[in-house]
Amino acid sequence: MCGIFGIEGHADAANFTYLGLYALQHRGQESSGIVSWDGDALRVERGMGQIADVFDEETLDRLPGVRALGHTRYSTSGTSVLDNAQPIVVNTSMGPIAVVHNGNLVNAVAERRRLERSGSIFQTSSDTEVILHLMARNPRRDLVDSLMVALQRVRGAYSLILLTPEAVIAARDPFGFRPLILGELEGAACFASESCAFDLLGARPVRELEPGEVVVARGGELESYRIERTQKPARCLFELVYFARPDSVVFGDSVSQARLAMGARLAREAPADADIVVPVPDSGLFSALGYARESGLPLEFGLIRNHYVGRTFIEPKQSIRHFGVKVKLNPVRQLIEGKRVVLVDDSIVRGTTSPKIVKMVRDGGAREVHMRISCPPIVSPCYYGIDMPTHEELIGANNSIEEICDFVDADSLGFLSLDGMKASLTSEDKGYCTACWTSEYPEPVGSEDRRQAELFAQEKEAAP
Repeated sequence: MCGIFGIEGHADAANFTYLGLYALQHRGQESSGIVSWDGDALRVERGMGQIADVFDEETLDRLPGVRALGHTRYSTSGTSVLDNAQPIVVNTSMGPIAVVHNGNLVNAVAERRRLERSGSIFQTSSDTEVILHLMARNPRRDLVDSLMVALQRVRGAYSLILLTPEAVIAARDPFGFRPLILGELEGAACFASESCAFDLLGARPVRELEPGEVVVARGGELESYRIERTQKPARCLFELVYFARPDSVVFGDSVSQARLAMGARLAREAPADADIVVPVPDSGLFSALGYARESGLPLEFGLIRNHYVGRTFIEPKQSIRHFGVKVKLNPVRQLIEGKRVVLVDDSIVRGTTSPKIVKMVRDGGAREVHMRISCPPIVSPCYYGIDMPTHEELIGANNSIEEICDFVDADSLGFLSLDGMKASLTSEDKGYCTACWTSEYPEPVGSEDRRQAELFAQEKEAAP
């Protein structure tokens, strides 16, 4: 759950990276960083917090050069401290290298221990650093060859951008879990997690990197390589349900159109005898609109979001999540009082937030609250870079729909089916990961890494 951006061959590389990260801020708010090559050395600026907290005109002035890359982080491995903020910058026998990473490796703990036994010294607890150590252990005349060797050893989800004195290199894992898109800006090659970053900059989206593809941008030319590992693609379907911005195109699908279709399908699969449809803002907006259009019920903005509060689901501390619900949302009594309300949200993960929202709508005067969710119940943790808690904390893994309905205190509860969700996509089925709904993991997770992920989730929940 991170946002990455890179650009090669533009005089304002750092400034465009800064703006690109602004468009990707929804993908993480723990830390932000940018690195550039000034012709002599890699210059890096990093800090804890959002883009606006870390960067100003003076900071950007310290990042000259025609190539740069940046990162906005939400941790799914490695603690939320400055040492783990990205970009990570190292000096090797092949020269200086910087890297940013969106995703999560599922054999990082085993690889890290193997490297440490042979003498490697790690500076961070981030899984990303494993890739750099593997490259340093396998130096090649062309750094791209060293990267290809390293990527043969790691498993899991990675959309990467690397910066060297000569090039910007983008890579995507063979499953294509996380998105990564190639664009063009005034003749310069650029890469981003989502197309909305290109919209802000006036860049032209060129294409999505293929799963298992490595693209090198240097000297105004593009070179494409393939990781020698044949896999069936498993793009993260939860990106389209929740995580990506609705104005993005992800995996060839318009996010907004996919969510509209999910809402319409939900209305057919789980109709409700009600008066109005109310979205849970902001991620439930398009599904609610689709539900309203299909059902013929009016859409009313019965909940107003305070946009100066971060997104509940991806705040790193449980205490902030609990506190943030009332700060974040407020009911509009004039719209919902005396009404039978269909309350549409994108997902229920822990189940800690939904009861508070249902109570809020009831306190606003609603006569009935029928909750509708535009994806199936989540029954398994994600190990590929989406922050979902342990199996024990997932309400859908341990309760029936009737029990969840009682817990959230709704008059009825309905989820979109898995088939209905897949049928809502406008592009052909390119292969999707649905592990969080089916427990069918396309990439096996090592026992050490599974345990590490569980401990990390528990530490985050316990953090003050």
